[in-house]
Amino acid sequence: MRILGRVALAVLVIILLVIGVALYRTLTYKPPGEVAGNDVRLAPAVPVDVVLAAQHLSQAVQIQTVSHQDLADDQPDEWRKLHDFLAATYPAAHAAMTREIVGKNTLVYTWKGSDPSLAPIILMAHQDVVPVTAGSEGDWKHPPFSGAIADGAVWGRGSIDDKGNLITLFEGAEALAKQGFRPRRTVIIVSGEDEETHGTGAQAAAGLLKSRGIKAQFVVDEGLPVIADNPVTGGRLALIGTAEKGYATMAVTAKAEGGHSSAPPADGGGVVTLARAITAITDHGFPMDFRGPGAAMLQTIAGKAPFAVRMAVANPWLFKPLLIKQMGATPSGAAMLHTTIAPTMLKGSPKENVLPQDATAWINYRIEPGDTSASVMARARAAVAKLPVTLAWVDRPSEPSPVSSTASPGWKVLSAVASQVTGAPVAPSLVTAGTDSRYLQPVATNVYRFQAMDLGLKDVEMIHGTNEHLTLTNLKQCVQFYARLIATAAG
Repeated sequence: MRILGRVALAVLVIILLVIGVALYRTLTYKPPGEVAGNDVRLAPAVPVDVVLAAQHLSQAVQIQTVSHQDLADDQPDEWRKLHDFLAATYPAAHAAMTREIVGKNTLVYTWKGSDPSLAPIILMAHQDVVPVTAGSEGDWKHPPFSGAIADGAVWGRGSIDDKGNLITLFEGAEALAKQGFRPRRTVIIVSGEDEETHGTGAQAAAGLLKSRGIKAQFVVDEGLPVIADNPVTGGRLALIGTAEKGYATMAVTAKAEGGHSSAPPADGGGVVTLARAITAITDHGFPMDFRGPGAAMLQTIAGKAPFAVRMAVANPWLFKPLLIKQMGATPSGAAMLHTTIAPTMLKGSPKENVLPQDATAWINYRIEPGDTSASVMARARAAVAKLPVTLAWVDRPSEPSPVSSTASPGWKVLSAVASQVTGAPVAPSLVTAGTDSRYLQPVATNVYRFQAMDLGLKDVEMIHGTNEHLTLTNLKQCVQFYARLIATAAG
């Protein structure tokens, strides 16, 4: 009995010790590796004529700069119309800046600062939009390229992605230029022509800036919004992407003898082999982990989150499996925590009664920072083992971006402006899609991805989807964000 009593006492002491450590870490928790922008001197707000700004966005939406996978389907004259529209609509900004065209239609503006010793800042917003799915036009409340101003919003393809940012960026620059603003730090605006497809325009702009020895203090491109219904705190949360995932598509091909479907081989043929390979690759996916920029969001807001959330985040040594389970409960949450694997396309026989001589599947990867295309390929090869298939990248993979600092002067300014303009707390996070900003990484110290728009989790579905629209409230907020960011960072 004495031995059992001692064991029970030891267990109790261990439990109390664990509870004590967990409580101490919870009560003293501070977000790691981040600086506050409380000491940033913010530039004042600018007057915004939201009615006029809405008309300008409406006009821009009506210009159909649609990027197609097949370049032959593009309409180059639409890009020239947009260039002429920008020049005519924002004369003060165009007078203050020099404009260059690189690639085919990519715009690079330079607003020269008075102090050449200061590293410039780069602001980005692309010109092109995705097509509207054929046959879905009737599902729109307003025609997708009408630019209709109705129900307190501007409607149409690109009203958010990304003409909403492009137009509000120029609205902000125009307002400052009209006031006679003269930057101390050079401001560069890069507007890519084909972000939605090939990204060649942003690459051309990066090449130009690199040839001039540019090393910007920071880049700000489209990215994460203000989440209006953040599920952790229940309130608004401004998310700034400090990194974005890599992008790669793998072709998995199974060779076979082919022949007539009336006499299939014992192993089922190429399609069966391909199916086994796809299953093996997806069954051996990358495990989720609570780390990196995907976890940084929760780590940052934990201090103001409910006590249970704060305790879990402050003690990952104890609650890491629970954190992963909770955050990974939805596809979007899970995507923040690991490299994702998505089979998207299949090709087999050209006829239903013919066994294919080769069957191919395309698998799209979004690569988490910390992984690489090489580690992805190695994992896939190990998964298929001795199956008679070949694996190859369809195009050169885009590696995940470096993780930008949340302790830099640029972060301090950006987060302070974002918080002041939106009225929401700010947290870093991970962009699971791709942006043109990845090409600007070599010419910048840090790259951030943010748009000052309030969007509910459900609203995000309209981007690249049906009924895309930007509310007038968001329109005004974005103009203030860009104007105050330029004036604060470059003033």
